[in-house]
Amino acid sequence: MIAIDISAADLSLAVTQLMKGVVYREAHDRAWRSLTQLQPQVRDHVAVLGLQVVIDEAEGYAFCRQRPDGDDDSSAPLPRLIPRRTLSFHVSLLLALLRKKLAEFDAHGGGSRLMLTKEQIREMVRVFVPSSTNEVRLTNQIDAHIGKALELGFLRPAKSSEQVYEVMRILKAFVDAQWLADFDARLAEYAAILGGEERDDDREVVE
Repeated sequence: MIAIDISAADLSLAVTQLMKGVVYREAHDRAWRSLTQLQPQVRDHVAVLGLQVVIDEAEGYAFCRQRPDGDDDSSAPLPRLIPRRTLSFHVSLLLALLRKKLAEFDAHGGGSRLMLTKEQIREMVRVFVPSSTNEVRLTNQIDAHIGKALELGFLRPAKSSEQVYEVMRILKAFVDAQWLADFDARLAEYAAILGGEERDDDREVVE
């Protein structure tokens, strides 16, 4: 009976943490262990809510996403629990640039955590933003895009400085390898859009 109680408590912890957002191995040690040990039970539990569990043990993160329509036998689809957010052109560009930077960082064996200063991120974006005589306004606009990436969980402030951010590896699930392979073509597309109206990218964002 004791083993059953412990298992039930561990399952509850794993599922509850997943419902709150991304589970990281570093930040949620106990929930991560419960999740990896009870994967079949967790998957069955969230499946009744129309969700799927994505676990990347190599990168150390897990999250829930909405099951694609048509993946179940039910006649009526379930209401969405994971909202779809429409990202502006510039936020989408920022995430793509961060993803490319993460790929380069991994290719060079730089370690497990990619840290960038706010100024480094600003410079990455400035290359693709039309020049402006109002530098303060441009900087504020880029900072707003950085704030959106923070809100979505793709950047995290370093404990030592509010001007340094860690690029979260969950970004790899959002911008996948195939998307990254087409990155140069997408950059050309972005360059063609510059100076015109912002385009929205309909992407499902993990919360």
